[in-house]
Amino acid sequence: MTAIVGLDVGGAHLKLARLGAAGRLEAVSIAACPLWKGLDRLEAALDEIAADIPPDAACVATMTGELVDLWPDRASGVRAIAGALAARFEAGRLTIYAGAAGFIDTAAAGAHVDQVASANWRATAEALARTGDAGLLLDVGSTTSDLIPFAGGVVLARGATDAARMAADELVYQGVARTPVMALSPRLPFAGAWVTPMAEHFATSADVHRLTGDLPEGADLHPAADDGPKTTEASARRLLRMVGADLDAATRTDAETLAHFLAEAQLRRLHDAALGVLTRPEARSIHAVVGAGVGRFLAKRVAERLGLGYRDLGAAFAETDGLAEAAADCAPAVAVARLWAARDR
Repeated sequence: MTAIVGLDVGGAHLKLARLGAAGRLEAVSIAACPLWKGLDRLEAALDEIAADIPPDAACVATMTGELVDLWPDRASGVRAIAGALAARFEAGRLTIYAGAAGFIDTAAAGAHVDQVASANWRATAEALARTGDAGLLLDVGSTTSDLIPFAGGVVLARGATDAARMAADELVYQGVARTPVMALSPRLPFAGAWVTPMAEHFATSADVHRLTGDLPEGADLHPAADDGPKTTEASARRLLRMVGADLDAATRTDAETLAHFLAEAQLRRLHDAALGVLTRPEARSIHAVVGAGVGRFLAKRVAERLGLGYRDLGAAFAETDGLAEAAADCAPAVAVARLWAARDR
């Protein structure tokens, strides 16, 4: 078997995973890819990770980037991304993951929009389901969180599209880096009162988790809300701006209080979504959470609150400890590569 490269084309990041000739994970990389600024950003991100793509490797891609407002609808985004990938790789070298429809040529992506669009969550869950285990995949990324039950070799998701998955609480639009603070809680405790946060993009969840000390290295690849530094002091200043206050010696503790409150609010949102999914009749055999994404520290806490076992996805997707963390960070890219490698089995 030649090398297999899995690509996850998101609206904010491009992720890559490479399996070697023996089917073992041998490389994982990630690049910022702000697609809302233009399709050329995908080309730049591909250039950044090009060293990890051997010239003879088979490539397979999944995507969520079609959702960015660069395009008027998802169909236009799917066609544009598939076209850009087809132009980048020689004919027949790259295949698109289309969820339950399997793998398709790039030219067919436009005819399978609903299967191709935002299917990366299904790739991860399907790869996990094939291990024969049962669990709740909780993939907490920089922007969104996926909650996907699997058991008996089957993905048990009720939703397929983003709209249906949001309605089923299988897609929660919160992550640990890019979520605006105003989306985390309708009220914030400050100066002896409950304050409605300013409806401005002054601070993000990266500021929250940086102040609590939980933000992993490399989880925040995009500029801060004010394009300022990514320090605890700068995060405190941005967070206090959400309640109309400035940072000084007296308010630094207030900023930390806000951060811990918001981290708890985000954890509770994920806990409630997980509880709803796990109380479904088809999820009765599930007794463990499988954490993925750069924010999987929250997945572990959800498991603890629910009294469930916890497994890190990296242990299942990487043969060596050295790549386990990166594999869990970039789970869909690893998953599509694994699914492609196993397609004839």
